[in-house]
Amino acid sequence: MCYGQQRPFSRDTPSPPRAVRSPNDNNAVAVEDLRGRLAETEARLTRARAREAELNRRLDEMKRFVSVMEIIETYLLRRFREQQDYVSRLFSTSRK
Repeated sequence: MCYGQQRPFSRDTPSPPRAVRSPNDNNAVAVEDLRGRLAETEARLTRARAREAELNRRLDEMKRFVSVMEIIETYLLRRFREQQDYVSRLFSTSRK
């Protein structure tokens, strides 16, 4: 095997210094991570609320549309029946 520029491990070779963290550093990292996650969650919640508001607005618009269509349908049915009655009266009087 070829190790390239790396030297093989030896007990005589000092290892590179590791970053030693105190418990306070670990807590600070955990707190920062939680703050970041909280910010992401709040951003998602804000987007979800905006989406909900938009969907509610569209639902209200659709309800108004359906209500108008029901009014028009009722009107057209009434006019249709009136026309049927008128035509049936015309035919009934013309036969006499």
